[in-house]
Amino acid sequence: MSFKITILGSSGALPAYGRHPSAQLVEIQSRHFLVDCGEATQMQLMKVQANFHRINHIFISHLHGDHYLGLMGLIFTMHLQKRTNDLHVYGHRGLDEIITTQLRYSRSAPSFRIHFHRLTKGLRETLYEDDALSIETIPLSHKIRCSGFYFREKLKPRRIDKTRLPEGLQLQQIAGLKNGHDIIDESGNVMFKNSELTFDPRRSRTYAYCSDTAFDRQIAQQIAQVDLLYHEATFVNADENKALETLHSTARQAAEIAQLSKAGALLIGHFSARYKDLNMLLDEARAVFPNTKLALEAEEHTIEE
Repeated sequence: MSFKITILGSSGALPAYGRHPSAQLVEIQSRHFLVDCGEATQMQLMKVQANFHRINHIFISHLHGDHYLGLMGLIFTMHLQKRTNDLHVYGHRGLDEIITTQLRYSRSAPSFRIHFHRLTKGLRETLYEDDALSIETIPLSHKIRCSGFYFREKLKPRRIDKTRLPEGLQLQQIAGLKNGHDIIDESGNVMFKNSELTFDPRRSRTYAYCSDTAFDRQIAQQIAQVDLLYHEATFVNADENKALETLHSTARQAAEIAQLSKAGALLIGHFSARYKDLNMLLDEARAVFPNTKLALEAEEHTIEE
């Protein structure tokens, strides 16, 4: 079952050196989520040949332009292509007003319904949940209201050992095996033990997206042992004063959060336009947390079961 993150944009504040502002496509078990939507996100989706009509949920971390200015273009394209599926948009106070104002003054009525979900400042809350996964907010420390997003698969069903499965079982008995139950007869006696006919479930996976934020140890507590962490790394450590001033993080600080959370791997992004060569950011992070990669556009990162 898929768990894939595609980087659409990883530049901080403005486009630079061919890098676009923040956006990621997250695919989990055939569900598609867009996380942030900086300028030209729809062009980036086209570049990676993603069908953005499969995106029904868009999460905007905060209302600095490099994280949402591509949203209206994407919504208008969805409308022009006669989208009918509902679209759920999650963001802090004001995002609904930004979108509805533009629709009103352009006299546009989308061909689909938009549902706005307001995030709560500083609160960890579940935004989305179904039978396979949940998505909750990660409170972040930035100049304005800002949240990250934590994607977590739920416990998966047990796997049937087809080589040992008795003939003639009913579908509901097989479903019971997947849910961990033994097969019993009408008198309540155990006919087959679950452990004899099934394997353990496949591993449930996690992904944390930490957008613009100052260094904050509390993040590590919430995402303990996350499989893959994306954490902004706007500056190198030599520019730490600039990070403090703007409430951003250095590459070293991003790596420290990965280390504190015991993450499996780290992606760093949201690079300042002052850096053409990103290797110094990568080297700085790897000195603290070796399993670090740059969030480079159009690259896919798969979390294995």
